[in-house]
Formats: sequence, C-alpha cells, structure tokens
Amino acid sequence: MTTTLDRPVTTRTRDPKELLNAVQPRIQHLTINVLDGGMTLWDREVALLLRDHTMVRDMAERILGNAVMYTVGCMEHPEVHLGVGKLVDIGVHQLILDTPVWWALCDAYNQGRYKHHAPFIERRRDGLCLRTADFLKSIGFDIDEELWAIDGTDCSPCDNKVPDSH
Repeated sequence: MTTTLDRPVTTRTRDPKELLNAVQPRIQHLTINVLDGGMTLWDREVALLLRDHTMVRDMAERILGNAVMYTVGCMEHPEVHLGVGKLVDIGVHQLILDTPVWWALCDAYNQGRYKHHAPFIERRRDGLCLRTADFLKSIGFDIDEELWAIDGTDCSPCDNKVPDSH
C-alpha cells in the first residue's frame, strides 16, 4: 500500500542557534551596530556574553542556547507560566539588552508584540525552574539539564500577572 501526502510536511526547528539566526532579516533598528560586524546573531550574542561575563565560549553558548529556548517557549506559549534560574537568566537578559535583536525576536516569535520584562524583587523557590525545563523538553527542545538543575528551585522572580511578561 502506498500513502501520499496532500501537502508537504515541514519540520519546525528547535535548534536555538537556528531560531536566533532566523530573526536576522527582521532587524530594523540600529542595523549598523548589529549587522555590520559580519557576525551571525548567535555569534554576536555569544561575543556580548563573553565581553560582559567571566566565562568560556562553551559556557556562553550553553547559556545562550537555553535562554533562546526559554524565550521562544515563553513567546510561543504565553498561557504557560515559565521561569529560569540565575544562570540561564544571564542569557535571557543578554537578549533583552540587545534591543534590536529582542525586538526582532518579539516580531518573529511573539506575533509582533513586545514581550515585557517585569520581575519581582524576590526570587521564587517553588520549583518553577524545574517545571519550565520539563515544559521546554515537552515542546521539542533539547535543554541542557545541568544548567537547569544548577538553580533547581531557585527561580527567576518573573511576574505571571503582567500581560505578556517574561
């Protein structure tokens, strides 16, 4: 028996490097600063992490990759409350601080809406970080188990009450 498909099957990438680099055509602001270095967005964000934090490239890439997974997961699933630990949050903040890139991420993965960052002062200690890791795995991401386990239950103080907030 032969089966044919009516429409082509497309595979949605879950590779954080590809997801980040895919937003490059959406960069609209400060393009000279962001794009004229000849780097991919991935390499740019890794270089910024290395500039501002004491770590080796492998760690910067691990942190950035998990930050991209978390960010895209939050944007694709605003109905699910997610949070990160201190280590992955370094990468999330890197993305947010590079505002032309953040804006492009919002355009691509948050239906063009700006994703706000409105943290509480106190960190959460209710296991949200570990539940987030499980959720990201359930939507096809290959998370870095070690990075998520390091902070375990000591999670970011994200606000799930502010509409469209990380």
